[in-house]
Amino acid sequence: MASDLAEPTFITDVPARLDRLPWSRFHWLVVTALGATWILDGLEVTIVGSLSAALTRSSTLHLSETQIGLAGSAYVAGAVLGALFFGYLTDRLGRKRLFTVTVGVYLVATVLTGLSWNFASFALFRFVTGAGIGGEYAAINSAVQEFVPARRRGQTDLIVNGSFWIGAALGALGSIVVLDPRLFQPDVGWRLAFIIGGLLALIIIFLRRFLPESPRWLMTHGRPEEAERIVMEIEARVRSEAPLPEINSARLRLTRLHRLTLGSVAGTLLRRYPKRVVLGLALMATQAFCYNAIFFTYALILTRFYGVAPASVGWFILPFALGNFLGPLLLGHLFDSIGRKPMIAFTYALSGLLVIAAGGLFAAGALSASTQTMVWTVIFFFASAGASAAYLTVGESFPLEMRALSIALFYAFGTGLGGIVGPALFGALIATGARSEILWGYLLGGCLMLIAAAVELALGVPAERKMLEDVAAPLCQVGRDTGG
Repeated sequence: MASDLAEPTFITDVPARLDRLPWSRFHWLVVTALGATWILDGLEVTIVGSLSAALTRSSTLHLSETQIGLAGSAYVAGAVLGALFFGYLTDRLGRKRLFTVTVGVYLVATVLTGLSWNFASFALFRFVTGAGIGGEYAAINSAVQEFVPARRRGQTDLIVNGSFWIGAALGALGSIVVLDPRLFQPDVGWRLAFIIGGLLALIIIFLRRFLPESPRWLMTHGRPEEAERIVMEIEARVRSEAPLPEINSARLRLTRLHRLTLGSVAGTLLRRYPKRVVLGLALMATQAFCYNAIFFTYALILTRFYGVAPASVGWFILPFALGNFLGPLLLGHLFDSIGRKPMIAFTYALSGLLVIAAGGLFAAGALSASTQTMVWTVIFFFASAGASAAYLTVGESFPLEMRALSIALFYAFGTGLGGIVGPALFGALIATGARSEILWGYLLGGCLMLIAAAVELALGVPAERKMLEDVAAPLCQVGRDTGG
């Protein structure tokens, strides 16, 4: 409960009360309304991946393989800048206020992508679409972690991030339909795919109307009365389903006077958490390179080296997406039980070794379209869990006041290093038509994943089952109150 309200400081038990809640319909609403963002992102990435061959044959766009890679890089560049801009606003203005804005940007831009008339317009609209999705990353990861109880934070966050691949599966199936010449003309089908994807965002906007502002954000921004009211409302909703356990954690004493600036965020990261900065960059950059490089260009591999028809690419993307979703779903609970450090290191290292092996088999011509897809499905079963844990790590490792901007910064730098370079590099390697050239890309990706595994073993944060405030104390915390 909030007290000492006449003083510059106040005492609150909001975090402990949120963490002691049993899982309820409220938590399902949080996961559904916020996690749907990753479904949209998966839909976006898969649409471009599955439609890439069709886009090269479009009578209007007629994109080259290199332009496909550049368009993928434009999307990622937009996501990087959008994450920084909207991440800053999310920490300043609140989680809920940015929800509608970011998904609205996505909606408009992806519909406009379906109306593109040349490469320049297509790349521009992909850039703006990425900006909306990038803003979502910061706001949504922050809110999910701040609402979900500590004992289930790892598993829930991994599954939410892994839901990207539900969107990927939907995109793969959708591409099969829209690229069917019996149903749509070639230059109509790919446009329809983007437009329908954008309109799905209307459902997300509707669901988010029922979510409150994060009480944790309110309490760290000098608004304990509002935080108290929202927690009481959540407790009333949960109490109708199950009794509430006792509160065991100490209450926090916070100050109302803290003000966040970009300079203070950078200074805090570098002064207080230099090892966590290195860890976050390593995890984010390496997974971004592998995912964006391999997945953005896989349709080109299938059509160019295996002779797969563009309309059939979706059938190969579908099992790839399934393996990626099953990884976080089936392995997620181990990140809360066995722990963050051993599981992240294991999934990154195994993925890296398997990517190197897969590259060697591809270069030797030992794989078919089907067997290569099976290999990627197994590899990314593990890689997906590790990649989702990268977002979990950068979200829970830093103070509440700067959580969204920290996620944005690591996403921006990590994705800027790995995600923008990857698609462009692989697009250029594929354009050479030489398997031996593409092998170098796979070797680079695998080695980067192994390096990240070593960094995790050395610098990993044991945050499993701990209250966020115990992993990283709020900047406005001035003490704890252990009294009743």
